[in-house]
Amino acid sequence: MVRSLSDLKGYQIVGRHSAVKTCLWLKKSLKDESYCYKQKFYGIASHRCLQMSPALICNLSCIHCWRPLDLMPPFAEWDDPEFIFEESIKAQHRLLSGFHGTEGVNRRKLEEAYRPNQVAISLIGEPTLYPRIDDLVDVYNRNRFTTFLVTNGTNPLAVERVEPYQLYLSITAWNADSHRKLQGRNQWEKVEKTMKIMSEKDSRTVIRLTLIRGINMEPELFTGIIDRAQPDFIEAKAYMHLGHSRLRLERDAMPSHEEVRAFSEKLARLTGYSIRDESGISRVVLLER
Repeated sequence: MVRSLSDLKGYQIVGRHSAVKTCLWLKKSLKDESYCYKQKFYGIASHRCLQMSPALICNLSCIHCWRPLDLMPPFAEWDDPEFIFEESIKAQHRLLSGFHGTEGVNRRKLEEAYRPNQVAISLIGEPTLYPRIDDLVDVYNRNRFTTFLVTNGTNPLAVERVEPYQLYLSITAWNADSHRKLQGRNQWEKVEKTMKIMSEKDSRTVIRLTLIRGINMEPELFTGIIDRAQPDFIEAKAYMHLGHSRLRLERDAMPSHEEVRAFSEKLARLTGYSIRDESGISRVVLLER
C-alpha cells in the first residue's frame, strides 16, 4: 500500500499531489538504443518527453494496472497549474542530472532533454481528478508542448473542458458488467458520455484497448465503442505482466504481438479502420480512421 508519497520509488514528487518519472524509452533514447512507439507512430521525440501526473489518486481498480492500486486518499488542497508546470520541469531536470555520468549517453540528446516539448499526462492515477486539468493542459499548450492526456473516461465533465493535442480513452471493458469486473467499478454510463464527447472533439482522439488473453480479445466486443467514440486512432496494445498486475493476472494473460496483430486485422475489417503502423517490442498496433 502507498501510505505516503515517499513510498513511490523513482518518482519526483511535485507539490502536494503531482509526480514526474522518466520512462524506460527516454533512457533508451538518450543512449541511442531505441525509442517509444509514440515516436514511431506520432513523431514525438522520446528523449524530450515529460511523463507526469497531476493527481496521485485513482477512482478505478483495473486488474491489468501495473501501478499500486492503494494510492493516496483525496487531497484537501490543490496546487495551481502554473506551479505544477514549472515544478514538473524542475523535477525532470533533477531526474536527468543522473545521466551526466552514464556511459553511452548522447550528449546532444541529453542537452535537448532539458528542454522538454512533449508531455504525457498519464503516469499514475487518473489525471482528470485534478480539478483544474483543463487549465494545466492550457499552460503546457501555451508553452508549446505537445500534450497527450490519457483518461479512464469516468470524468466526462473534465473531458468536455480539456483541449489537449491528443486525447486518449484507455479502456479494457466493453459494457457495464465487464467494467465492474475488469476495472473495479461500474461507472460505464460516465464512460459512455466520454465517448460521445470524444466524437465531437476538435483535438486528435485515440481509443487505447488493453488486450488480455482469455478475457477481452474478441474484436466484436469493441465495435460499439469505436462507433460511439469515432476516434482518429485506435491503439490495440497487449497487457504487460509487470508490477502489481502480477498479483492479479498470470503471465499467460499477456498476448504476443502476433495475437495483437491478428486482433487488429479483424477489428480493422469490422470498423473500416486501417492498420497504419505497429511496434513488436511494445506489442501494439496502430489503426487509423
